[in-house]
Amino acid sequence: MEATDKELIIHPDNLRAFILKCLQSVGTPKQQAEDLTELLVSADQRGHYSHGVNRLDFYLSDITNGLTCVDKEPEVIKETVSTALVEGNNCLGPVVGKYCIDIAIQKAKTTGIGWVSARGSNHFGIAGWYSIRAMQQGLIGMAFCNTSPNMIPTRAKKMTLGTNPISVAAKGNNNEDFVLDMATTAVAQGKVEIKRCLGQSVPVGWGLDRNGKPTTDTEEVLYHGGLNPLGGLEETSGYKGYGLAFMVELFCGILSGSTFGTNVRHWAGHSSPADLGQCFVAIDPKAFAPGFETRLSTLIHQCKDQEPAEGNTEILVPGEPEKIHIKLCEMLGGIPYHPNQIDYVDSIAEKYGIEKLVRY
Repeated sequence: MEATDKELIIHPDNLRAFILKCLQSVGTPKQQAEDLTELLVSADQRGHYSHGVNRLDFYLSDITNGLTCVDKEPEVIKETVSTALVEGNNCLGPVVGKYCIDIAIQKAKTTGIGWVSARGSNHFGIAGWYSIRAMQQGLIGMAFCNTSPNMIPTRAKKMTLGTNPISVAAKGNNNEDFVLDMATTAVAQGKVEIKRCLGQSVPVGWGLDRNGKPTTDTEEVLYHGGLNPLGGLEETSGYKGYGLAFMVELFCGILSGSTFGTNVRHWAGHSSPADLGQCFVAIDPKAFAPGFETRLSTLIHQCKDQEPAEGNTEILVPGEPEKIHIKLCEMLGGIPYHPNQIDYVDSIAEKYGIEKLVRY
């Protein structure tokens, strides 16, 4: 658990200050800017670099070009005691998402479950940021989002569904928890972008070329072909990832009345609002059998406490790689970044007339 000699260590407070200045420079209100900033910093602290500061210019560009609104707030347009439909009013995704999961949390505390679907939203960052918010209040949290089409369905060659992430978070005993946060594609789109930024090719299985054939070329995956479903090709059960992505689309785009599938704007060259659909769920375990936390911890230990396979030293459960990265950041006194990532951040500073990110 260590940083390489080439990596630069950035203190989270310096990163927060820089992101806030960037967002406020394009007219983002203080609270909205703080919500987005906390999400981006949390993503990098958890090791999800594809969804951290790597995404900053994406948000800034959409605000600057009038494709995301920062002068409105999301609102409930239909609800029951346990459900709500939210109009995102084209606000920042993290603003809509935080609003929705907080509604789901309050409904779960009252009725045992809260289910909230949103339309008119935007890219909301790591899905785990929302499910963890519910988990921290003793609930099971879930978050889903549809995205720009970049998954090529099994047996196809055209991007039709998005990375359509899924997150589920629940707390056991003794600070043990389960935090699943995953794309339904083989990897998130941002991981391919990071590989391109670092001048590296992608592993076999991540993406397909324009003919639906496996490729390791980042340009081909990003601009001509697309991503494999989780599982890869059909012979390695990629159709299961395809099915999960379709399920997320049902919960998000179809249920909320937002855009869905190929109707969602493409990732590059934005010329219209995203109108993404999202879904947030909170469940109170107390509404079910007693002893939930103990049983969850028992299952965690059933997985972790067995003998590792040859060549491995420990068995992890979902959420542990992120905990390990958070501990690494604490040990280093900041978040480790490849120099190319910091060069990218410096280019954002120059673009928006902001002082460069403080290194120390």
